[in-house]
Amino acid sequence: MLIYERNSLVDEIVDLTVEYGKERSALLPILQTLQLRHKCISDFAQQEVARQLSIHPVEVYSVISFYTFLHPESQGRNIVRLCQTISCDLAGKCYLVKAIERELGIKFGQTTKDKRIKLEFTNCLGMCDQGPAMVINERVFTKVTPERAVAILNEVK
Repeated sequence: MLIYERNSLVDEIVDLTVEYGKERSALLPILQTLQLRHKCISDFAQQEVARQLSIHPVEVYSVISFYTFLHPESQGRNIVRLCQTISCDLAGKCYLVKAIERELGIKFGQTTKDKRIKLEFTNCLGMCDQGPAMVINERVFTKVTPERAVAILNEVK
């Protein structure tokens, strides 16, 4: 009898389908858990999630590409997300962008050479009355000034 040893990622995805179910509605919680644990959702993981949920892999990828908090490739250790809504624009987001990019020496959409910080814009953070809003990993910062943004980044570095 041939014993088949499964990949640990496959085992993990199987366990997630046991926890969240195999319905299409389980897709997002499974992807969020994989993102949290692995910092990205690899092509292999996408294929396996699709197989376990009996859906087409393009459905998995479309969810990952839609949500800014899900990534198909490894990101920086710390992800700085800046809200790009009109509310934050009116509250002075453009000054934050300049200060952050100047401080880190990279543009939004890029990762520092040491892979410590990735900059990205995100859609509404739900903090429209407290803009400009910024999230670093899971921590939310509101009413951020350029000076405060630099101080926060220095703590993260």
